[in-house]
Amino acid sequence: MNRLGLLVLLTMAGLAHGIQYPCGGSCGFRAPVSAYTPTNYYYSNVYDYGLTRIVGGSNAREASWPWMVSIQIAYAQGNQHWCGGSLITSDWVLTAAHCFDKISNLSMVYVMIGATQLSRPGPGAVARTINKVVIHRDYKRIDFRYDIALMQLNQPVQCSSYIQLACVATPTLKVSELSNCWIAGWGQTTKRSAGKTGHLQEAKVRLIDVQLCNSTDWYAGDIHPYNLCAGYPEGNIDACKGDSGGPLMCQDNSADYWWVVGITSFGNGCGRARQPGVYISTQHFYEWIDFNMRTQAVETAS
Repeated sequence: MNRLGLLVLLTMAGLAHGIQYPCGGSCGFRAPVSAYTPTNYYYSNVYDYGLTRIVGGSNAREASWPWMVSIQIAYAQGNQHWCGGSLITSDWVLTAAHCFDKISNLSMVYVMIGATQLSRPGPGAVARTINKVVIHRDYKRIDFRYDIALMQLNQPVQCSSYIQLACVATPTLKVSELSNCWIAGWGQTTKRSAGKTGHLQEAKVRLIDVQLCNSTDWYAGDIHPYNLCAGYPEGNIDACKGDSGGPLMCQDNSADYWWVVGITSFGNGCGRARQPGVYISTQHFYEWIDFNMRTQAVETAS
């Protein structure tokens, strides 16, 4: 029996303490798209650090990352994508704390779940407001320390082919041994685009040794012990502004399900050599996530 199956059985039997997944006790399974193959990524020459998109990515197929959510801000002209996130239970979303630095009114925040193209969400998408945001008490914007947050939706969502739950990396998972890793996010895809396409972008990345990432010619000591680095030494493929809060996802080495191992946090520019994307390790904060979902929840509509 694989690790996830054992964890689910123990949790359902009340013998394991940890995050519970209500969608049939499963998480991390992608939509049953016929003959799904991740599209080939391309190398982009665009380096505009103000854009909100995956650098060097390509269009994701519909329902390919069914736990991805778009965190949006309501403006007079309509909702605008702001940050990404991962649906980890039927009413909790995992994201980055810095996504809320400039948000003073939570009633302006909307969450789109089950969509691939934001301009045409499709019949499988649902929208929610939020009841509560839990930000790590030690979060500091100046250096992105403890850059992790939870959002409780105003109403639970139902799982479907378009909506599934993400598996949060468990404390025993050997993350460094995972090799098939991807990032995803929404936003502009060209330097002078007149408007955002709103189509989910995806890109394959490699986990980079944290000691190398923190070395003199790389981030020179700015990496925290609970960070992960992912990308390529030569750059070109990376997360960028607006992808914040979205997941770093790696496939299990012995099964078809995927783990969310990181939360997009920060980087020096986008796509620069020896400056890969920096992520918050979900494994490091597994107990924090579990504890706060159980103790900080407010009653939601059924």
